[in-house]
Amino acid sequence: MREIEAKKLDPTFREDVVANFCTDKNAADLYNCLTCGMCTAGCAFNEVHENADPRKLIRKVLLGMKEEVLNDIFIWQCTQCARCTMDCPMGVDVAGLVRTIRGNFGLRSPGFLQDIVDSQVKTGNQMEITKEEYLDTLEWMEEELQMELDDTSVKIPVDVEGADYMFLWDPREIKYYPMDIQSIGKIMHYAGISWTSPSNWWDATHYGLFNGDDKDSKIMLERIAEEVKRLKPKKGVLVTECGHAMRAQSWGRKVWLSPEDGNYDVTWLPQLEAEIIKKGLVKVDPSRNPDPVTMHDPCNAVRKEGIVEEQRYVLNHVCEDFREMWPNRKYNLCCGGGGGTLAMGEEIKRYRMDKGKLKADQITNTGAKVLISPCHNCFDQLSDIVKHYELDVEIKHIHHLLSNAMVID
Repeated sequence: MREIEAKKLDPTFREDVVANFCTDKNAADLYNCLTCGMCTAGCAFNEVHENADPRKLIRKVLLGMKEEVLNDIFIWQCTQCARCTMDCPMGVDVAGLVRTIRGNFGLRSPGFLQDIVDSQVKTGNQMEITKEEYLDTLEWMEEELQMELDDTSVKIPVDVEGADYMFLWDPREIKYYPMDIQSIGKIMHYAGISWTSPSNWWDATHYGLFNGDDKDSKIMLERIAEEVKRLKPKKGVLVTECGHAMRAQSWGRKVWLSPEDGNYDVTWLPQLEAEIIKKGLVKVDPSRNPDPVTMHDPCNAVRKEGIVEEQRYVLNHVCEDFREMWPNRKYNLCCGGGGGTLAMGEEIKRYRMDKGKLKADQITNTGAKVLISPCHNCFDQLSDIVKHYELDVEIKHIHHLLSNAMVID
């Protein structure tokens, strides 16, 4: 056992951590740690690679081992999936602890995570897409959808005041996957959903959630609140299929905005998709999706936001053979790319792929040919896993299967 030198301890460190802890719970819960090890037992990656013991991090913080904490690779390896917190009898928020240390003690993340945040603050979206490019892409996909459906009344609406929902996109949909816009627009049109997208601040993603910078995070959420006030959506904000974006928009308005500015509802697209089917707003034929399908549960949406059954309801109605991974729901295994690790470059990629082996085995054991990822961040990590472990699956979003299964008279 290594000795701890008392003269190197900083007794004020844990107070500094608690003072900077951004949470809608009690930041001082950190002091309640019993050293029981349930967090370490709950971490799916504890024995997958070295330096994956959340209990050690908590003890270092509480003992005042500031220098060791700030140089601990665990701070960047951790995907902030919160499986450890789920098992903690005292509710110690390890994921929140990691985020707090990342963002408040002068650290800079490996790779390009900080660059993404800087780009989003500077330009309004993480991929620096210009307003002209954004609007041109929406118009282009509107024209494609009109041709597909032979209906010029179909719209991808922008800046419509008083619609039910203000839709926020993932920049990947604008820059790399524009056909997703067409797929989502098709569902919204035939379901008769009243919606619009803002022309200004439209990026639902939020990498400030990962790097721990609350100053920049506040700026990003204030911009969304500004668009809500401008467009006055009756039912609030609708977030595309991205788990971390849903978490940032829903939880973020509680911690980064005033009660007045954050007084609007946030809905995740799979929740609306389930409602569309339940209300019979569209007719679906599951035989149009005959291949066996499985689904990855995004940690931010399922474990942290508690949105569990809606996406399953949709899949059980739009495909013939939906197969659960095991474990699933709140006990799901993180894909390995959460917490911003996807943007941390080669230094962290080895750990991502080591974690990804657990997910690869889960996918393989289902025998599925289609892998659903209701999160773009997870989508990219799962794409790396599929390539690295040579899996025979195609990755899709829920809306892909729903739009394909719709019966259009």
